[in-house]
Order: sequence, then C-alpha cells, then structure tokens
Amino acid sequence: MTSISVYLKGVAVSVVAVAAISLLAAAKAPPAVFDEITVGRINVREPDGTLRMIISNRAQFPDTPWKGADIPRPDRRSFAGMLFVNDEGTENGGLIQKGFVGPDGKPDAGLSLTFDRFRQDQVIQLLHAEGGGRARSMLVINDESDGTQFDITQRTQKIREIEKLEPAQRDGAFRDMQDKGQLARNRVLLGTTGDGASALSLADAKGRPRLMLMVTADGKPSVQFLDEKGQVARTLELDGGDVSSAAPRAQQR
Repeated sequence: MTSISVYLKGVAVSVVAVAAISLLAAAKAPPAVFDEITVGRINVREPDGTLRMIISNRAQFPDTPWKGADIPRPDRRSFAGMLFVNDEGTENGGLIQKGFVGPDGKPDAGLSLTFDRFRQDQVIQLLHAEGGGRARSMLVINDESDGTQFDITQRTQKIREIEKLEPAQRDGAFRDMQDKGQLARNRVLLGTTGDGASALSLADAKGRPRLMLMVTADGKPSVQFLDEKGQVARTLELDGGDVSSAAPRAQQR
C-alpha cells in the first residue's frame, strides 16, 4: 500500500509539473503572426470576456449589443462591417457598408460611419448612399438625450406605443417627445444632394433649420434665413454679380 501511495503521489506531482510548464510556456509564447487570414467574423473581447468590437461579413453580421446581450436587428441583414462596443457591452457606433446592382440595373449601395452617444443613437455620421440612379454624400451631426436618463430602448418602446394611436393623438405625442428632447435633433448637415447641389444646413437646439447655404448643380449660390416655423424669412442670391435679397417664400420640406 505504501509503495502504491508513493507512486500515486509521484504521478500527481508529475501532472502538476507538466501543467505548470505548459502554462509557463503559453504565457511566454510570442503573439501569433499571419501574413493573411480569411474569416467570416472576428469578435474582439477583453480578458474578462467583455465584447469590445465585431468585424463581420454580411451573413454573420450581429444584432445590436446591449449591456452584454443582443437586441434583434433584422434590418442589418444586407450589411457587412464593424461595430464598436463600450465597456458595458453596448454598441456605441460602427462602420457598415453594402453595394450591389439592383433589379433596375442601378447601384444600390451605401457606407455609414457612426459614433453614438452613450446608450443612445448616432451623434456623428459620415454617409454615402446611392439608389435609384441618385447619389448623396454628407456629414451629419445630431443632438441626443442623456442615455442614462432616457435610452434608445426606452425611446423605441415609446415610439411603438405611439404608433398604435390615432393620427391626431400620434402627432401630439411625437411633438411632446420632441419638446422633451427625447427624439434626435439634427444640428448640422453638410453634403451633396440627390439633384447635384451642395448644401450646409444649421439648426437650433430644437432641431429647427435656421440657416441654409446652398450651391445648385448649375452653380447658383444662395443663403437662406429661416424662422422658427421653418419658413424662409430672407434669401440672399447673386444677381449679376451683386448680392440681392429675394422676397420670402415657403421652404420646400
């Protein structure tokens, strides 16, 4: 019995020693280096398992990471790209892209790089989109509410409830959300339009456009000043080389 006990102890010591040597070797192993890899999806995680970034093809593109779980996003099934994830496991921006020729023989394509406010939607976006034979590119800057007080999941749920109301009630409910700052408010829009113009739109804190700089596709520049109702109060245009003030006219929205 004594010899068997001694033998078993020896085996145990050997196993522990081999395990320790293996762990030590793994700890000292240099990072793997590849000239080229082919993958469908890469999940970047912290040592504790927290997801921090996803790079994915279209087939494996993720839903929305939210506090370590996922919110279904069937609308993303046509995109490939990359998602950024913050320390709590919530999406906070990303890069998505697609591009193909549609049934009409025209490109259906787009790229969008976004940066989100914490637990909210995008506050900065670089966008290019093509569809129906038209293309536009722009920089968009938005205001979003404090996500620790009213986050995007709460907003989504509230919008779903409002959409079940009658039209008159629905409009009032959306205005109430807007007045409370619970909806995104565009502040700056800079880019090209589908008809070939270039434009800069500046809005106030309530998201109301108040100043518009534009150059049409055929080279006509103008400056428009808008009132709080979105109506053009004054327009400055070039007339034979001189700046003139045009009569107010309703803004096309």
